[in-house]
Amino acid sequence: MPDHARSADPAVQFQLDRLMALGPGADVLGLDRITRLLARLGDPQRALPPVIHVAGTNGKGSTCAFLRAALEAAGKTVHVYTSPHLVRFNERIRVAGRLIGDAELAALLAEVLEAGADIGASFFEVTTAVAFLAFTRTRADACIIEVGLGGRLDATNVIPAPAATAIAQLGIDHQAFLGDTAEAIAREKAGIAKPGVPLITMAYPPTVAEAVAAVAGAAGAPLFPRGSDWSFRVESGELCYRDAKGTLVTPLPALAGPHQPANLALAIATLRHQTRIAVPDAAFAAAAREARWPARMQRLAQGPLLALLPSGSELWLDGGHNPAAADAVADTIERVAHGRPVHLVLGMLANKDVEGLLAPFAPFIASLTAVPVPGHADHSPAELVETAHRLGITSTAVAGEVPTALRMVAGRADAGEPPVVLVLGSLYLAGTVLEANDELPD
Repeated sequence: MPDHARSADPAVQFQLDRLMALGPGADVLGLDRITRLLARLGDPQRALPPVIHVAGTNGKGSTCAFLRAALEAAGKTVHVYTSPHLVRFNERIRVAGRLIGDAELAALLAEVLEAGADIGASFFEVTTAVAFLAFTRTRADACIIEVGLGGRLDATNVIPAPAATAIAQLGIDHQAFLGDTAEAIAREKAGIAKPGVPLITMAYPPTVAEAVAAVAGAAGAPLFPRGSDWSFRVESGELCYRDAKGTLVTPLPALAGPHQPANLALAIATLRHQTRIAVPDAAFAAAAREARWPARMQRLAQGPLLALLPSGSELWLDGGHNPAAADAVADTIERVAHGRPVHLVLGMLANKDVEGLLAPFAPFIASLTAVPVPGHADHSPAELVETAHRLGITSTAVAGEVPTALRMVAGRADAGEPPVVLVLGSLYLAGTVLEANDELPD
């Protein structure tokens, strides 16, 4: 199954059970099924408010969070479609600023499932159609759409004329669908480019940048990469952004991590390079302060899980699961720790690169406790430990669940130095952690 989909509402759960049973489309990318499904629903993708369409390997969700915060600070009402959800399916669809309600969700799922019963649409395709229908039935000023997988053949890539498109950090992930090289993956991500629609990107290595530029050129999309059309720097505790319109200064993001200023800058560049939604400069400072994105270097609040650790401990959560994410997260947690021992609790899906994720942590973590990812095909905890040993991580353990892992960390922690603990490796695992600590995303 592609994702857990569950609800405390019986009507929603009935429809989610139908959704979870879908196939075979889940393993075949393409726009044919979603196009036919949307046609039966009246082509809602053609009636959306101005759309910002965001792709990328890492950082696209954080970029969407900054976009939403900036637009709302500008007084705009915003629809948002992101994936996956962490705890509740409703998290994927934010209608005019609020998570979609259960009654509306149940009715829309039923409508779309009935309309496409003979099409063989996938879980994500049906979910995308539900979001587009919801967004056309409630007024809003703007719409932020996050690509699910890739770009060119992603179900969201049926939007004919977005206000802007953006590509966040690129890396190697989902090779079975997107290709084995950075250049091939870049071409797939750049497939969201549309004629006459500005495409705003990060700075990439030369061959990757060339791949993106070739796709943008073939599509007739004006390309605005970081470094040539816009730039930023971090100086004196502020973000200084510059483009052809001038310079603006914002606070550094409240979101943790040295990679987040780049995501904020990409959001700023995206909104400043489009013309359909007016956003004053002051809104970007508010976005830096107010954007939130759960399970991305999130420090957990006092709750049942944190209570399992010694007083003064810090419990952090990140759903990162590929090498590019690992570099950013390892840098962040090492800075956060300030020399204190860092203990890693790790669970990863079976199709992810364990060694690539662990390598940046190997030089400094005090221990690794491996756990399964509940309900998903995963690397067994024994496999994770074996890889850790190859990387020179000698203090390891296996636990059946995160609470047990935290108790084990508490048992081995130095009594005089409260530990910093990071739970890492899967957004699905992150969802179980948020639920167990009573921190449901809203």
